[in-house]
Amino acid sequence: MAVDERRVLIVGSSDGIGLAVARRLVSHDWLASGSSRSPSPLVDPHYQHVIADVSSAEYPAQVQTLVYERGPFDACIYCAGIGSSFDVAHIEADERVFTVNLTGALRTAREILPLMVTAGRGHLIVLSSQADELVLTNAPSYSASKAAMSAYFEGIGLALRPKGVAVTNLRFGFVDTKMARARYKPFCLTVDKAAKIVERCLATRPLRCTRPRRMAALVRLLRWLQRWRVRMT
Repeated sequence: MAVDERRVLIVGSSDGIGLAVARRLVSHDWLASGSSRSPSPLVDPHYQHVIADVSSAEYPAQVQTLVYERGPFDACIYCAGIGSSFDVAHIEADERVFTVNLTGALRTAREILPLMVTAGRGHLIVLSSQADELVLTNAPSYSASKAAMSAYFEGIGLALRPKGVAVTNLRFGFVDTKMARARYKPFCLTVDKAAKIVERCLATRPLRCTRPRRMAALVRLLRWLQRWRVRMT
């Protein structure tokens, strides 16, 4: 492997932010491996894609194979994520949201982080959400799973920093993807802008990155209103 050769694994790379990140990084000379439940439209000699479901029994072995064949990875970016509207008759849909958003990230970290710690270097980025501060009555599993993701990965980020491994909790607001179904989407980012932010995090290695900042101010206001509502109920 060349001295300046950088390798990255992108989980959830067939569309949305993950696809935009893959395109951006391979254009900047990263060797990228991607995985998702669907084929990727990206065709590039510096990119390899595998079909993998983060909730499947085979997923850990698939990550191990990618590490063996394409690693070791300097960075891993977990972009997989889903949301579901609350329906009391179908709470199993909320269970899947937790499985993909939180458990899938944990299963990825289980395979990637020990190798990075052994090497004394590496970077894991997880895509959380500014919704981690809110209580969403229409999609409680989404905000709750992102809240757990943020708390857990910031915790292990602090634990692993002295070992030379960075963990970044990247908290976006609205990004123009199929996930953004709200009628009103203030300060919505394009996927290309989101990909630029991901690349910047790879360079700066922050524990937490929240973008856009104007959305964060709005979320703080909404959080205060929600807490007032809870107290008054």
